[in-house]
Amino acid sequence: MIDTSDTIDHGGESAEERAAIAAAVDGELRLLEADVRASAEAPRLFDPEFVEVGASGRRWTYEEMLAALPTLHGTGADSPRIEASGMRGVLLAPDLVHLTYETEIAGRRARRSSIWRKGEGDTGWRLYYHQGTPVGGV
Repeated sequence: MIDTSDTIDHGGESAEERAAIAAAVDGELRLLEADVRASAEAPRLFDPEFVEVGASGRRWTYEEMLAALPTLHGTGADSPRIEASGMRGVLLAPDLVHLTYETEIAGRRARRSSIWRKGEGDTGWRLYYHQGTPVGGV
C-alpha cells in the first residue's frame, strides 16, 4: 500500500470536488500497486479511450497498456517499487479530474499528469489520459 498521508493537496474545494478528486487519486494510487497492475482489476481502471505518452516518449493505447502492464515497472516481486509524491488534483468539469504528481522508480524521477473521466452508470472513475516526463538526467 502507498502512504498518501502527505501526498494529497485538498485546497478549498467543495465536498463534491473533494469526492471526485479523491476517487481519481484512489484509482491512480491503485494503478501504482503491483498486485493491482497484475490483476483483473486493472482493465476496469482504464477508460476504453485511454491514451498515454510515457516517460520514454512512447504512445500507448488501451489495448497496448493492458497487454504490457503486468510486465512494466512496479509489477512483480523483484521489480522496483513506484514511489509517488506531491499529488495534486483539480476538478476540470463534473466528470473530469486532472492529477499531477512525481514518481521515482529505481532512482529515476518523472513528472506525471493524468486525466480521470467518470464513466456512465456504475463504471466509476477511469484513467482517460496519462503522460510521464523524465526529470533530471533521465
